[in-house]
Amino acid sequence: MSAPTQHHDRRWPRRVYAAGSEPDPRFTFANERTFLAWIRTGLGFLAAGVAIATVARMTDRLGLEIRLASAVLVMCGLACGIGAFQRWMVNERAMRLNQPLPSSPLLLVLTAIVAGVGIVALIIVGFG
Repeated sequence: MSAPTQHHDRRWPRRVYAAGSEPDPRFTFANERTFLAWIRTGLGFLAAGVAIATVARMTDRLGLEIRLASAVLVMCGLACGIGAFQRWMVNERAMRLNQPLPSSPLLLVLTAIVAGVGIVALIIVGFG
């Protein structure tokens, strides 16, 4: 009988994969799909921010409110991208440790920002 082989898990990030045991693959795939949805949302925010600034430049109307709305949307895109990875790690680790999945303040923050940008857009469109 041969000696058991030592399996060294080289997956990254170690903080996630070194903890607990392997969860059901369906849950891991669902967590990955959620990560990708956050990435798509971030790309949408980035595209909207860049589009607003580009259209405003073409019409020579790149005022402070347009710059601010564009910057806020781009920052939301960055927050989604960074938050996506953070949420994936925290959720994957919790699943591996058989713990409840944590909530995220990012949901409320992004909702409030989008609502704020929407109100500013309504004001600009309605009174501009």
